[in-house]
Amino acid sequence: MTLSDSEISALVSLLKETGETEIMPRFSGVNDAEIKQKQASWDVVTEADTAAEKCIANVLSARYPRALIVGEEAVAGEPAIMNGLAEADLAFVIDPVDGTYNFASGMPTFGTILAVVAGGECVAGMIHYPAGGETLMGVSGAGSRLVEADGTERPVRVSEPVALDQMVGTVSWGFMEEPLRSRVAGGLSKIGMSFGFRCSAWEYRLAATGRAHFVGAQNLMPWDHLAGVLIHSEAGGYTACLDGSPYRPGIVDGGLITATDPESWALIRREIFGL
Repeated sequence: MTLSDSEISALVSLLKETGETEIMPRFSGVNDAEIKQKQASWDVVTEADTAAEKCIANVLSARYPRALIVGEEAVAGEPAIMNGLAEADLAFVIDPVDGTYNFASGMPTFGTILAVVAGGECVAGMIHYPAGGETLMGVSGAGSRLVEADGTERPVRVSEPVALDQMVGTVSWGFMEEPLRSRVAGGLSKIGMSFGFRCSAWEYRLAATGRAHFVGAQNLMPWDHLAGVLIHSEAGGYTACLDGSPYRPGIVDGGLITATDPESWALIRREIFGL
């Protein structure tokens, strides 16, 4: 199944409206009582997460009653929701506030992520940035673009390949087990600059717009990566799991690297991951 241009535009509008009504009114107004810890001190959820996901999910369910709706917060309470994502005729994958730790800390580096999956493939991805009003989006076979808050659109493109010591990138090594964890953390000393937003929405934005050369991750929750990988691919980039296999809906572990091109991917895998 493919979505029409008008349907894609409606999804972008839905993310924008949700940011205006459910997320930004709560930004910088989060108190400790509204923050709940999940698995770690930096893994938190707020009322904005739950309210935004409910808003998006309700609209999608009404528009597409047969679609599978996979929301990060819903899956936290009912993991079985993810079953069937890889085989679904149509599915929507939602991260209502990616970068919740940043959001709860008063930092504007967060975003709302929506991926559209059809027949086992991610066919569209969009990332909305409520604090600035921009939306990064990509559609399979149609390229990727950044839509500014005023509606102005421009195509985006990944960077040109550079030497390892000139690269800018990030790897979420915190989820890795030893000895890979220490090997990757040490390997990042070989590049020009590393950063760590703890926010896939912004990591993929930098990579897809040519401001960063790679993104690496171990924990592959679909709401964090499906949209970003599709957007990056449509901007000319290359992604594969650490074993070289394609990243697809339904894969939740094993790690991946998103890079400028296959040669850069292989270089990062060897020099940073030591594989």
